Amino acid sequence: MKTKIGIIGYGNLGRGVELAVKETGDMELAAVFTRRDPKSVNIVTPSVPVVSSEKLLEYKDEIDVLIICGGSATDLPGQTPEYAKAFNVIDSFDTHANIPQHFANVDMAAKASGRVAFISVGWDPGMFSLARVYSNAILPGGKDYTFWGPGLSQGHSDAIRRIKGVADARQHTIPVKEALEAVRRGEAPGLTTGQKHTRVCYVVAEEGADKARIEKEIKEMPNYFADYDTTVNFISQEELNEKYSGMGHGGFVFRSGRTGKNHENNHVIEYSLKLDSNPEFTASVLVAYARAAKRLYDAGESGCKTVFDVAPALLCEQTPEELRAHLL
Repeated sequence: MKTKIGIIGYGNLGRGVELAVKETGDMELAAVFTRRDPKSVNIVTPSVPVVSSEKLLEYKDEIDVLIICGGSATDLPGQTPEYAKAFNVIDSFDTHANIPQHFANVDMAAKASGRVAFISVGWDPGMFSLARVYSNAILPGGKDYTFWGPGLSQGHSDAIRRIKGVADARQHTIPVKEALEAVRRGEAPGLTTGQKHTRVCYVVAEEGADKARIEKEIKEMPNYFADYDTTVNFISQEELNEKYSGMGHGGFVFRSGRTGKNHENNHVIEYSLKLDSNPEFTASVLVAYARAAKRLYDAGESGCKTVFDVAPALLCEQTPEELRAHLL
């Protein structure tokens, strides 16, 4: 029997989840839930019902895993624990500093309901997190480095759009090339957050808005821009649509360390992603962990989980025998 997936919220990420589910042989999309008028949501698979989110609980017994696609970093701390009271859930919460508290809140809700809830699933946090854990285990005396970009950051762009007076915005993260190459050469430099990246913001201000205030709020925003060299460019909606509407992103995770009697041998572990579509790749990761969530729930587990808590085989459609024969 196929795992039945529900999507709550349908934007770029929701569409990506729908496309990712269609590529699998062991899953099917059961329903899409929206806060908008369901008739205004055009999904790829016309046969799948689009339902008001107010009717979500009516589908409690028809959905194995609910993937939360509509929430921002400010919405998910409330949404995920609430949905975990009735469903196995997956979210992509990406404010690193607040993950421990988010985990605790979701864990309490999921354990009370007997459900499995995954948080912070994507590529960072997510795939990059795994790269950091594996490389730390292998080179315990080394240094970690994470570089993001070049590309569009959805969470940072959304954070700018929530500022009063902002009509639209895109934020591009750009690695500092000299810093990246020094790490790649194994020099193990000491780098601050601001020395590794620059952030470039393209902002469409509402008519009459105070641009100086908007720029100040962006540059002083904690967890997003306060620690970075940030440039704010005010442009027209037409220029934003024409030049900065792409969804590409990516980045690099490094672990640099030494082995040997006198630490004479240098090693650099590098993991990189180059993504044409940030939301579609993130959606593909969410769908893989939805498979794991269903398997863990069927095995009697409950509570909050992260990417650290899952054996790789649980993510895969292939059987253990197929994995050993072809991928090991």
